[in-house]
Amino acid sequence: MYVILVYDMGEKRVGKMLKLCRRYLNWIQNSVFEGEITEIKLKELLFNAKEIMILDEDSIILFKSRQEKWMEKEVLGKEKNELTTFL
Repeated sequence: MYVILVYDMGEKRVGKMLKLCRRYLNWIQNSVFEGEITEIKLKELLFNAKEIMILDEDSIILFKSRQEKWMEKEVLGKEKNELTTFL
C-alpha cells in the first residue's frame, strides 16, 4: 500500500520519530513521509511510534491508498527532499 504519514510531536521526541520514520518511508518535508509499505511493516512502524509518543500530546495522521498511482501529488515551490533516480 502507499501511505503519506504526517506527525506532530513534542520537541524532545521529534528526532526519535524522524529516525524511526526514515527506516520505513521516504522523508519529503518536515514531519512528512511517503512511500510504499506492507501492512505488516506499517503495523511495526505504528507500534514503535506509540513507544515514542505521548498519546495525550502527540499525533500521527496517515493517508492510505492501494497504490501511488491513485494519488495525485502537486508541489508548489521547491520540494525539500526530491527523490532522484540513478541509472
